[in-house]
Amino acid sequence: MADAQAGWYDDGSGRMRWWDGQQWTDQYQTPTPPQPGIEGFIARAQADAVAGAQPRPAQNGWNYVVLQVVLKEKFFGTGSGNLTELENVINRQAALGFRLHTITTASSGSTGFGGGDRIQATMVFERES
Repeated sequence: MADAQAGWYDDGSGRMRWWDGQQWTDQYQTPTPPQPGIEGFIARAQADAVAGAQPRPAQNGWNYVVLQVVLKEKFFGTGSGNLTELENVINRQAALGFRLHTITTASSGSTGFGGGDRIQATMVFERES
């Protein structure tokens, strides 16, 4: 993503790499050794949360597609069709040469009696150029 500011980002390999604002450089940051005990666990969780919230520039030569699908859980009856719908979206992208990189879900809560819940699935697909 060319609009990301220069800085250290996880480049998708689990290592921190310098993004100069336009492209990845060959500079990598040495990870800090883990701290012992619960303090170390909390510090690592906080660092992961901050790093995950940052935009990550795409690797050179990779294309990404982000799709959101709103799914509705049936309150009554069976067969919401959500898994089939997700499978169809994934298969359509696979036919274009993309693979599923990440999927996240968020619930928007109930729509009322008999309405079921609405769930938003956000999927990131990637393919090499």
